[in-house]
Amino acid sequence: QVQLVESGGGLVQAGGSLRLSCAASGRAFSSYVMGWFRQAPGKEREFVAGITRSGGIIRYGDSVKGRFTISRDNGKNTVYLQMNSLEPEDTAVYYCAADYTTLPVVNTSPDRMDYWGQGTQVTVSS
Repeated sequence: QVQLVESGGGLVQAGGSLRLSCAASGRAFSSYVMGWFRQAPGKEREFVAGITRSGGIIRYGDSVKGRFTISRDNGKNTVYLQMNSLEPEDTAVYYCAADYTTLPVVNTSPDRMDYWGQGTQVTVSS
């Protein structure tokens, strides 16, 4: 019903920047709270950032606060994650996720997400 496709991952040196994009198709993009999660090998999936339908509420994980910025363009059905000052600890597969809800709330639990993208690899070298 909803498809999410991430792009923009790659290899970057510590201190560098990347911009991830997530393009949505199917049900109206504006109906969803959008989020970014990441998962490194052997670790739990971790909340990175989330944004409500009109961008009124934004939340970040403590480990990325001040370095990452989430935004969305409902006209383009796209959510972005601008990542600055990248660190080797940021290395992970990054997933875009959609939460169909009428509440002005950013859920941080992966279990609450309704749809997932395929993920895009981000690797940060020292």
